[in-house]
Amino acid sequence: MSLGRFKDLCIDVGSPSVMTSFWGRLLGLTSPADNPEVLVGNRPEKTIWLNRVAEPRTVKQRVHLDVHTTSIEELERAGATVLSPISEQQHWAVLADPEGGEFCGFVREKATEYRLMELVVDSADPGAQARWWAGVVGGEVGHQPDKPWYWLEDVPGLPFKYWVFNPVPEPKTVKNRIHWDITADDLDAILAAGATLLRPKDDTIGWHVCADPEGNEFCVFLPPATEDSDGEA
Repeated sequence: MSLGRFKDLCIDVGSPSVMTSFWGRLLGLTSPADNPEVLVGNRPEKTIWLNRVAEPRTVKQRVHLDVHTTSIEELERAGATVLSPISEQQHWAVLADPEGGEFCGFVREKATEYRLMELVVDSADPGAQARWWAGVVGGEVGHQPDKPWYWLEDVPGLPFKYWVFNPVPEPKTVKNRIHWDITADDLDAILAAGATLLRPKDDTIGWHVCADPEGNEFCVFLPPATEDSDGEA
């Protein structure tokens, strides 16, 4: 039985207006008139929060998005820059968003209205990461013996098909600019499973900031009744 449920995604940005427009166009999401720094779809789990931060992107993103598109030129017209084109060895293009954040574009004959294909997390031990997150949010761990990456699929509530953990040699050095939120009934159970509490809920934020076993930040939202009873408000 899983400990929590996927809630939504968050992207740290320098210019929310530019990045909301960019990601909304790429992913097929819209921004409500009364909240221009969030993107929404036809399910709450498709929500993406664009959070303004002071620090610029300085290193390759450890978490990135893969998107469906009808052409790489479509992504360029939206404001993306090609870093590595599609080739015989690579059937996707690596691109950068307007603030330099990496993402990958996969060309399809016909793109669906919602175009987020998968979430990709660089990992020192992708198998352990996939199994850990399966224990937290559910889903099935996938792996091909001849491939180095692992993935989760059939995750309850996940609005895209795959959550991929990809091996990399370099360690995590800075706060991730893309992170995910989950809902849970018991924060202590998540911490007991191996998460680290980075910042508890306080008068400024209404959630608990945690890190997974490899230091990837994520936020845990507890039911109000739970917060009232455990004294962590």
